[in-house]
Amino acid sequence: MRLLKPGWVTHDGKPIFSIDIHPDGSRFATGGQGDDSGKVVIWNFEPVRDERAENDENVPRVLCQMNNHLACVNCVRWSNNGTSLASGGDDKLIMIWQTSRAGVGPSFGSGTPTYEQWRPAATLRGHSGDVLDLAWSPNDSWMASCSIDNTIIVWNADNFPAQVTVIKGHDGLVKGVTWDPVGKYLASQSDDRSLRVWRTRDWKEEAKVTEPFTECGGTTHVLRCHWSPDGAYIVSAHAMNNSGPTAQIIERDGFKTSLDFVGHRKAITVVRFNPNIFSKKMKKGLEQAQQYTCCAIGSKDRSLSVWLTALKRPLVVTHDLFENTILDISWSKSGLDLMACSSDGTVAYIEFSKDEIGDPMAQNDVELFLENIYGKCMTKNKSSTNGTQVIESAALLKLQQQKGEEMQTKLSESEDRCSHSRMSDSQGSPFKPTDKQIETKTADGRRRITPIFLAPQLDVNVGEAPLPFKSQGINFTTTKATSKIVVEKQDIVTKGIVSPSSRSNFSNSNLSNQTSSSVMPPSGGEGVSKSSQPLPQGGDTTPKSTQEDSPSAPGLEKMDVARAPESTPPATPNKVINVSIQPMKALQSKPKIKHHSSGKKFSEKSDVKDKSIVKDKNEVKEKVKTPLEKNEKDKVKDHKLSTGVKRKHEGEKKEERRGRPRKIDKERALLSTPVSHYAPPPVDGQAMQYKAAAPELELPVASTQKTFTKAIGIKENSLMVEVENNISIGVHTLHKMRCVQEGLTLWEQVLNSPILLVAGSKTVVCAACEDGSMNMYSSTGSRLLPSIVLDSKVSRLHIKGFFVMAITQKAFLYIWNVQHHSVVIRKESLKTIISGSDDLQKSMLTEEGMPIITVHNKKSYTFSKDMGTWMLLHNKADVLQQCSDHHSCAPAKDSTKIQGPLASLQTSHDRLGMQASRVFSAGQSLQQSSTLSHIESQLAACLLLKSAPEYKFWLQTYTRYLSQEGLESESRHIFESKLRDVCDDLLGPVYKTMGKSSWDHLILGMDKRTLLHEILPSIGSNLKLQRLFTEYHDQLESIEDR
Repeated sequence: MRLLKPGWVTHDGKPIFSIDIHPDGSRFATGGQGDDSGKVVIWNFEPVRDERAENDENVPRVLCQMNNHLACVNCVRWSNNGTSLASGGDDKLIMIWQTSRAGVGPSFGSGTPTYEQWRPAATLRGHSGDVLDLAWSPNDSWMASCSIDNTIIVWNADNFPAQVTVIKGHDGLVKGVTWDPVGKYLASQSDDRSLRVWRTRDWKEEAKVTEPFTECGGTTHVLRCHWSPDGAYIVSAHAMNNSGPTAQIIERDGFKTSLDFVGHRKAITVVRFNPNIFSKKMKKGLEQAQQYTCCAIGSKDRSLSVWLTALKRPLVVTHDLFENTILDISWSKSGLDLMACSSDGTVAYIEFSKDEIGDPMAQNDVELFLENIYGKCMTKNKSSTNGTQVIESAALLKLQQQKGEEMQTKLSESEDRCSHSRMSDSQGSPFKPTDKQIETKTADGRRRITPIFLAPQLDVNVGEAPLPFKSQGINFTTTKATSKIVVEKQDIVTKGIVSPSSRSNFSNSNLSNQTSSSVMPPSGGEGVSKSSQPLPQGGDTTPKSTQEDSPSAPGLEKMDVARAPESTPPATPNKVINVSIQPMKALQSKPKIKHHSSGKKFSEKSDVKDKSIVKDKNEVKEKVKTPLEKNEKDKVKDHKLSTGVKRKHEGEKKEERRGRPRKIDKERALLSTPVSHYAPPPVDGQAMQYKAAAPELELPVASTQKTFTKAIGIKENSLMVEVENNISIGVHTLHKMRCVQEGLTLWEQVLNSPILLVAGSKTVVCAACEDGSMNMYSSTGSRLLPSIVLDSKVSRLHIKGFFVMAITQKAFLYIWNVQHHSVVIRKESLKTIISGSDDLQKSMLTEEGMPIITVHNKKSYTFSKDMGTWMLLHNKADVLQQCSDHHSCAPAKDSTKIQGPLASLQTSHDRLGMQASRVFSAGQSLQQSSTLSHIESQLAACLLLKSAPEYKFWLQTYTRYLSQEGLESESRHIFESKLRDVCDDLLGPVYKTMGKSSWDHLILGMDKRTLLHEILPSIGSNLKLQRLFTEYHDQLESIEDR
């Protein structure tokens, strides 16, 4: 035996609460307290075992450090296959870590190099208190966690973060859990002075052991009990016998408590069995080797004892191994290495030899040994949900066999794809972005390399067990081959892009050139180029003129663009670059000048100021003139503009003044905003209050074009409708539209009003005119109806089949069925769904004649003629959609390729935003309810839109989710009743009755019993529902036989 304490395994002096050795024996993990968070560290085991590796500087010690936990980490446990590492802490979270193919390097925020990359593959939220202990089931199908919230949660390890069950029964803090190696029981120990055994068949209590704990006083941080690898015993922590601390041995047969391990002076905190069953001749006279197990016990008395069940006394006892309580113990899979950790922040390592501890049995022999004693074990039948279920139906057995064959086919296909990808990778890496690089120049002469999007490389190694770490396996080499990427230089000046280093110099020089050629611009920032000027306040959209417009820049006036457009100066060489420069605020504002009441200084400027005051007073008088006087003034103004006379520019250089504002300034500020109407004088001396009428909702309308073309129909056999407006025939003007296919004119029509919009289908062509009329024609050009007169011009026009939808400028919706010459929706206002701040973003018409209106607030609506109201179809900000966790239960086909009106409203990011497990931090039951609410709303929307393919997709998703996820929760009866409701509606009456049945065998044109036949396999996939599957399967068969 060899014992040592590696001093370099430390959490910087802070406590280490847990330790666990990886199954491959090349690394071990520790969990404890970090500087300001919980810390999980993965260490290299080689320097612990080998002194030469410890002294070698090239051998790394820390492989990876993870600081994702928000509080202290209490437990770390490797899965039995070594794929995952689970960690639980005081932050109520459990994190499942898996290896990633990302590159290694120093961890963020620390200079510690990282030799392995581990990422949190799942974060489990379910406990309401600190998580104290974790345990993986023998076949890694389940993982149990216990907490100070008095509960044990069993997680579905094949589908994190799904919960199998939440076990409630303890009256105190649960501080230890352990699995039966056969997989039939789960044991837990709590501060309520009891150890309870739970059946994995139904998660009910099998036994409750309290007698060895009645004398226990006080408590310990953890109560880590453990089950022996032969399944015969549970050894508990913190038991008492005759007022002395013991580790109680609880026999599997009847859960009797007649034996215990004694000798420690203080309470037992942790028990850990060696994972192997040993075989050794304990006495020379014996012919056969004796089979036994090995157990290590840690205590608050800082001592560690190792026991063999074949001996009455401990194999070894180490006193004062630590300075504080021993909190965790771990054995290597070989059974010869033992590590322990303490709250004093240190770890200890003990190495045994086979002569001391015995020869371990082979794994196959262990499985046969367990099977001979206990029958079938879980270790040989991995199934997270169906482990102990027996198939009772021949139909279900046949279904299971078909699924197995399908899985084999998929595996063979995936292997073929992998081999093909390896062949392609041998010729060239599939992740190679491109072999060409484009180089251009910016406007200031700098080189610019066109950026190329590099798609992120997939974590292909996620979920696989990491390879054993080897220190000598890290070799870095550099290739001497030159790059094969071709640089293509293009003689193109990239406009609108200036390098950051020259941007400030360019802007400063530009400003200096402008100010030197003319008077200093005012504080409003008129020295900026026209393209970057903001619009003036008060609704004035007239752009401000620049210095280059006229030599007399100070005398420039505000121009009316509609009547006298600005004359643009000829292009100069320094204006070739199209750069929009935004000056800094410091350059826009001028330094304030102090004014004195004496008026001795700035006399010249005061004269200018007085003139401006007179001018401002005149402007105020002009603004308060009556409408008649203003019309006369406008006539004079128009005459002046036509003769080229300019008014003085408002942006003229003015001095800023401190103190109380002048009266004229207040009047000018009040009158700067446009006035919609003038209030009449008061009547009879009484003041009258007027409230401005709410503006009517008006949608944009297409402008009249001289000619335009509209394509109608599919691409292979599309028709082109050509429109030509304003055809002069002497005194009158006509407007023509004609239908063309492959250059051949099929028909022509002439109208009296200019044509604004054209739409059509294979059966109907419609033209909306400027006078608010609509004209409908058949595919052969025959007029179907007289001109339809609407309330205003048409803003949107859609046609699907025989359905025609028009949205007018005044926001009214019309839908007609041209085939039946009937109205579907009659003048329905959009004001209900479009507020003043919103606007119509998108409109469409389905094949079934249902309108879909999308507003700028990302909400989509449809109008139900049966209910007579608008209904919400989709909201991009819907919280239920973001938190829905239905994606794993969607049908096998690619859900992103589903076609339909509802899918067109949702982007691929909305449909596949797998953020539910991260966004949703509440309990599992609430997340399941949210998912069901989202799926049910999608089903209702599909029914309203009469979209059969989408309804079938969401129905299959609904039944899959109820079958796979819902029955793993406490609300199993609710989910099963929902499944029965779906099946009953699809099955209908089994026997015919004399009266007329209200049940319809069709839904959206699909046969209900055919749908039931398609969803039954998803129900049968869960063996817990096999009786439900058999019930409806047999009834379907009986109906088909009749």
